[in-house]
Amino acid sequence: MDFLCYHRDRPGSLALREELSEEHWSYMDQYAKEMIARGPTFSDDGETLTGSVHILDLPDPAAARAFAFDEPNYQAGAYRDVLLRRWRNTLGRTMWEFPGGRTGDDRYLVLGLGTGKAADLALPPDRDELIAYGPLLSDDGAIWLGTAALVRAPDPDAARAILTPDRYAAIEVHNWHFGGRPSA
Repeated sequence: MDFLCYHRDRPGSLALREELSEEHWSYMDQYAKEMIARGPTFSDDGETLTGSVHILDLPDPAAARAFAFDEPNYQAGAYRDVLLRRWRNTLGRTMWEFPGGRTGDDRYLVLGLGTGKAADLALPPDRDELIAYGPLLSDDGAIWLGTAALVRAPDPDAARAILTPDRYAAIEVHNWHFGGRPSA
């Protein structure tokens, strides 16, 4: 079962996150085999950290909640909230298999918060730019709640355009970078 977890930073929490850096990485190391995608999000300036997204294959919703809420930054109060949803890996691969590589500032997290009938269940036409893509679902997988994607695009508007605008209550676009433990 795949899950998307998006921890959103509490304003002013950068110093706390830096202080807990090694605890965070040690925690994430325990989930290395389960990771489908991961990485930080940034404000429009591309430099101010705003959150951290992790997409994982976990046994059940209880394991996903444990992952999200036992995370050291969450426990210490660095995050203001958490979006945790079941997710379906429509591409069937991890971010490390993305043919476009790991570098570049032209990467985005796109979250479409659904309303009504399911939308965007099929892959968009330009799938070569997709790093991860799939529907957000209820815990039992029966109800469509939206769509989440990691995408390479020239700008936020192009990233947003992968979703059908009138099918969502809101569409969020966040600057995103490939994540993982920094090299020593």
